[in-house]
Amino acid sequence: MLFPTATFAIFFVVVLPLSWLLMPRGERWRPFIIAASYVFYSAWDWRFVFLLAFSTVWNQLFARAIYARTNVAQRKLLLALAVAGDVALLGYFKYYDFFVSSTHNVFTLVGLDVPLSIRSIVLPVGISFFTFMAISYVVDTYRGDWQPVSFGKFAAYLSFFPHLVAGPIVRPGELLPQFETPRDPRYVDTARAFFLIGTGLFKKVVIANYLASAIVDPVFGAPNQHSSLETLVGIYGYAVQIYADFSGYTDMAIGFALLLGFRFPQNFDSPYAAVSIQDFWRRWHMTLSRWLRDYVYIPLGGNRGSRLFTYRNLMLTMLIGGLWHGAGWTFVAWGAIHGSALVAERWWRDRPGYVERPLTGLRRAWHRFLTFQIVCFAWIFFRADSFADARDVIVRLFTAWGQASPLVTGGALLAIAVGIGSQYLPPRFPLMVMARFSRLPVPAQAVVLSFGLLLANAMGPEGVAPFIYFRF
Repeated sequence: MLFPTATFAIFFVVVLPLSWLLMPRGERWRPFIIAASYVFYSAWDWRFVFLLAFSTVWNQLFARAIYARTNVAQRKLLLALAVAGDVALLGYFKYYDFFVSSTHNVFTLVGLDVPLSIRSIVLPVGISFFTFMAISYVVDTYRGDWQPVSFGKFAAYLSFFPHLVAGPIVRPGELLPQFETPRDPRYVDTARAFFLIGTGLFKKVVIANYLASAIVDPVFGAPNQHSSLETLVGIYGYAVQIYADFSGYTDMAIGFALLLGFRFPQNFDSPYAAVSIQDFWRRWHMTLSRWLRDYVYIPLGGNRGSRLFTYRNLMLTMLIGGLWHGAGWTFVAWGAIHGSALVAERWWRDRPGYVERPLTGLRRAWHRFLTFQIVCFAWIFFRADSFADARDVIVRLFTAWGQASPLVTGGALLAIAVGIGSQYLPPRFPLMVMARFSRLPVPAQAVVLSFGLLLANAMGPEGVAPFIYFRF
């Protein structure tokens, strides 16, 4: 079920008042919100609700078993089994065909003909997100940061529909405490919620969908047929498309959660205004960045060892992050580019006698420009269907200047300019807009939002394309 559709609008109009009506009675609200979330998830494929249910039961049982044990060895064994089960589930649905095809290619290279079968397994929507949330629940229990809650509360936490299919990745300590205290509808920040839903829809329907159809899909679909200028604009267009698409979804998710009385963590903070790759990952998909730091980088050893040890941990974390995004070597290459850049930045700061100087003026502009180019170069591998396609895009970028560029239109350039330029607005600007919007009566806010939704659908391409991160 997609957010910007009539089906979801009907679903939410029914769920919202019933949720507020039942919320004072937690024993009634939790079954209701779980059922509503399962209905939301089943709209894609009802069979995979059993997968979500299995993940819920599996991780709750292990979290309780870990909490009940005092023996360190037993706790570690239970944690390993719980995480192994989660990874195995994710690995089967997301990586089985990838590993089989990769193994077959290796055997072929060494002259062995080993018959291996590809199953073409359907990837369940949102499995990467709810699996990471389940792992954080079990690991936090093991670390003593969190005590297991009741089955109903955990089921509501894992299946809560605003974050279920594409994040943000909400940690137990960020959402579960909110289930303990009934929300008060009088204190819902409707202005911020409507603002986030409206801007999220605009990003998705107008910016992301337009750029995809106008230039990104044609360029990456047939890179050898386009000029260097079209290729360059297509690369920049994809950078804006994926930002508008994903941040648009999470803006809407945060907004709908707010209307239900719950607060989600921020997931994007002007990532294309970053002055380094490290800064970029503090701003891009922030909930994933923190998850990788706390559950991968730090357990690997973080920066507690030698410099080479730290560099290894940075690279491994980004390779895992790349593979999380997709079952393909192009995603691994994307992670390797970011990992290499992070290692290079860390090495530069580790030099003897290095002194950190504040970035101002032209130096800040140069750092932003260079960071953006590295990010966009990495996006080539993220978007390309294969290394051959990525190679063709890169080659075409340098070898077809001077050719006609009919896809480079004023509309495409304007969409890219809006997508990037909006990230350089002062932080007070959206706050000022929300403050003025909040002065309107709630019915007037709803009218403004409805008008904005109609306008966005009128301006955007026909139909609503699935969100990019649905396939991760």
